[in-house]
Amino acid sequence: MTLAWMAWTWPTAIFFIVIALILATFTLLQQARPTVPRIGILGIETTRGDRVFISLLGSAFICVGWLAFAGPPLWGALAVCLVYAAAVFRWV
Repeated sequence: MTLAWMAWTWPTAIFFIVIALILATFTLLQQARPTVPRIGILGIETTRGDRVFISLLGSAFICVGWLAFAGPPLWGALAVCLVYAAAVFRWV
């Protein structure tokens, strides 16, 4: 299978597939167990979906910063993003 129709690479395709799977998983989770909003360290009410969005947005900035200061590859940034996402889901 070729991804040349949009000049995609396999890592790019995998990235978007993972994002789609995360969204589908959290949609199903919301249907099975509706979220209860909570107030974390930000002082605002957040739901699971809010925390996913905050995690994705923050991870994008972490990766851009990593590229600016350390350059490729992004394996270290991935580790930082996973720790960041875990912290967001725990305390935000």
